Amino acid sequence: MSIDYRDPKPLYKQIYEDIINQIRSGKLKVGDKLETQHELVKKYDVSLITVKKALSDLISEGILFARVGKGSFVARRPSKIDHSKHLTIAYILKDLDNPYYQNILSSIEFNLSKNDCNMMLYSSDNRRDREEQKIRYFIDMGVSGLILGSMSHIPFTSSLIKQLHEKQFPFVMVSYTDDPSICFIGTNQENGGFIATEHLIKTGYSDIGYVNGEEGNLVGEARKKGYVRALTKHNLPVNENYLCRIKVNGKRDDFKSGYDVGVEFYNRSDRPRAMFIYNDLSAMGFIEALAKFGLKVPEDVAIIGFDDISIGRSSANSLTSVHQPTDVIGKLAVANLLKMINGELPDTPENRSLNPKLVVRESCGAK
Repeated sequence: MSIDYRDPKPLYKQIYEDIINQIRSGKLKVGDKLETQHELVKKYDVSLITVKKALSDLISEGILFARVGKGSFVARRPSKIDHSKHLTIAYILKDLDNPYYQNILSSIEFNLSKNDCNMMLYSSDNRRDREEQKIRYFIDMGVSGLILGSMSHIPFTSSLIKQLHEKQFPFVMVSYTDDPSICFIGTNQENGGFIATEHLIKTGYSDIGYVNGEEGNLVGEARKKGYVRALTKHNLPVNENYLCRIKVNGKRDDFKSGYDVGVEFYNRSDRPRAMFIYNDLSAMGFIEALAKFGLKVPEDVAIIGFDDISIGRSSANSLTSVHQPTDVIGKLAVANLLKMINGELPDTPENRSLNPKLVVRESCGAK
């Protein structure tokens, strides 16, 4: 048998099933010795890790047994096995310290456990080279599917992700992408920007600024679209002087980036009375800078953030924020991935795009 690389089934499963079929057909009988691991590597043209994974599963199920220094032998004829109880899913996220991804992680862990699945976790620490290397590593190990919360926010889909999609390898993304062919589970970012800005307008503000993500950040641009749509709906101009952008130099630190923008904001002669800020961590850094210079929130500047992280709720100026339903995102990510593993189509894009909600607290001036 040769491996079919067009088959979306993991390589180790193809080897697993070929050995099972050899035993069922009588080609391999109880007590027979299998070829060595290195011979199987050459036979199937795969890595040693892939062969080890296939043999390990067969040994753990009692179909094979191993003797140290002797090799692997057929222990019994296989009965029908429910493979769904043996699925291993890899979750690769960009930043384990990010509160948003921490919340999604909790939901994914819970829902995978409910479905008798194992999870392997890896943080790429915002490095694309590490991320792609680990994706290839997990696939070679034979994981059944991937949940990705890691691809950077730049406006293209990596060649590796395109390859996974073309080969129909099961994966879902919980970090934002504007590629309609990718199974993305997450919040409608534009609607989030809209409800935040419209709330500030309805609270009585007409001069409203926006702190965007770094240059090329798709999430920040999607939220900006909502900001612009709300201003346009209420016949308010988009003042380019009120648009700011965080900068990322070296390791990402949204709090510091928000603080730096807050310093720039204070030094402006023409300051808007309200600001919608890309995310909560940046908003908290922004507020810290304002406090240093004696500006009060919301008396001098009203603030709305995005993500509704716990630290923002308990801050001195409790932060009004756009809440993302991370518990539902994790649940739908697992449900759609399992559908794809079982050969079914995922939910329609409309059912995978979740509406955010605004949680009103003190920082916006409405309380």
